Amino acid sequence: MASKATDAFRAARDQLISLREDYDTAVREFTWPDVGDRFNWAIDWFDAIARGNDQPALIIIEEDGARTSISFDDMATRSDQVAAWLMHNGVAKGDSVVVMLGNQVELWETMLAIIKIGAVIMPTTTAIGASDLTDRIARGGAKAVVCNIADTDKFDDVPGDYIRIAAGEHEGWLDLHRALDIDGVTIDHPGTAPGDRVLLYFTSGTTSRPKLVEHTQISYPVGHLSTMYWIGLKPGDVHLNISSPGWGKHAWSSFFAPWIAEATILLYNYVRFDAAALLGQLREEHVTSFCAPPTVWRMLINADLSGGPGTLREVIGAGEPLNPEVINQVQKHWGLTIRDGYGQTETTAMIGNTPGTKVIPGSMGRPLPGVPVILTDPITSAPIESGEGEISLDLTQSPLALMTCYVGDEAKTAQAMADGVYHTGDVATIDADGYITYVGRTDDVFKASDYKISPFELESVLIEHPAVAEAAVVPAPDEVRLAVPKAYIALAPGHEASEETAHSILQYAREHLAPYQRVRRVEFYELPKTISGKIRRIELRNREVENPPTSGEWRDDQFPDLRGSK
Repeated sequence: MASKATDAFRAARDQLISLREDYDTAVREFTWPDVGDRFNWAIDWFDAIARGNDQPALIIIEEDGARTSISFDDMATRSDQVAAWLMHNGVAKGDSVVVMLGNQVELWETMLAIIKIGAVIMPTTTAIGASDLTDRIARGGAKAVVCNIADTDKFDDVPGDYIRIAAGEHEGWLDLHRALDIDGVTIDHPGTAPGDRVLLYFTSGTTSRPKLVEHTQISYPVGHLSTMYWIGLKPGDVHLNISSPGWGKHAWSSFFAPWIAEATILLYNYVRFDAAALLGQLREEHVTSFCAPPTVWRMLINADLSGGPGTLREVIGAGEPLNPEVINQVQKHWGLTIRDGYGQTETTAMIGNTPGTKVIPGSMGRPLPGVPVILTDPITSAPIESGEGEISLDLTQSPLALMTCYVGDEAKTAQAMADGVYHTGDVATIDADGYITYVGRTDDVFKASDYKISPFELESVLIEHPAVAEAAVVPAPDEVRLAVPKAYIALAPGHEASEETAHSILQYAREHLAPYQRVRRVEFYELPKTISGKIRRIELRNREVENPPTSGEWRDDQFPDLRGSK
């Protein structure tokens, strides 16, 4: 028999699915479900849809063609076994557990199991080392860690009295696989309240030490109803998302949103990206919705798209804003429009171009149902109706899909929640129809010749040049203008870091940007990134201040035909 929490959650979910192409009605009528004073998503929702359901919940394809498929019913049973085993080995309600696994079945079993016992997941990327792990275990108060055998040595020098669990037999570590030897398991509801913590996420740390974000039993598990709506998922879909475990986007599109919709999660594991192989999997596995970061989309549009989109219905870009050129190329070849969206580790999806709505090139879309997005004056925090401001959430409307705090940092929490709004730190513009267009991080926007420069706008033009794979624009000191836009360029395959290439890029920028926006310097450089793949512009800005120009820098005034451009 379904619980009242299950019924309330299902009603809200079904309402959004029924209105998937009626944005105005969804925004006007949708309200977050009242799940009562006891809620556990893994039991009240996942188990409710999974018991007796033989449809695939998870399919994992390996690079060599190996294929693993786990039904909803099997996933419910396996996660029960893992939950019982974890409790037997000392993990209890409220305990934090570092989960450092790849795209493997154990990841989904373990995440569900931790939720089922009322413990707290600390998703962690396998890319980090011992020093980062030491910090995370200390700040997150980890009671246990779960990782693959290949990563166990990273913990040799990580202090702490935590339970060590490996996905396989390894000396000194418990073997997670022993959980599946347990038969006849029944997991009782742990009595978790909606406000109990369920996830601790570390941000990517593009400008400072990663912050520790706390989410509750409803802020992510229920809040991702907005993400499901943005993606356009419905029961029976097959959803493929390109992202790495350990980051918020993986939980968005490879855990919560698809299973909220009763869709199949499809994963494709590869060591080296192969556009043709990925396109083949999209068609062979009858994928209906596909989400990937702009980097992947840029590589795909340089591949052969002539084979068509297969059964794809929804194509999504996420992680960073999409450049208009990518949207145009996919529309040209597949007749599908990539829909951009926006959110943070601290939130679920906040803004999006939703199914059936007009997509304005360059815009992230409009506020999603139930999410009280406003743009505010960066100084006064007062809401603005049009023009440019900081993307914020109106706290007077009690946004459900928002973190509770930055753990252990009251000052940063107070700063983020000041003046009755949650401050994202991102600047955007809003038009008369409510469409929001990303400008940049408040730390990234700069002035040149007294004009405000959005690095994203300039980078969007630069990557349309065939020699440019990626670009990062930062201010470079200038005696006359105080600062000028400089582009650090990662070259596309087949292009060389030469005077000819530099001239071509600067010429292209001159022809396609307004005079005040023109990129006046370029340097071919390996772009510094966080372990989640985001460009660390702060390092490039500091490099410009701290170091004299290098021999690898090219300036527009070095080329006769570019001199004197205003």
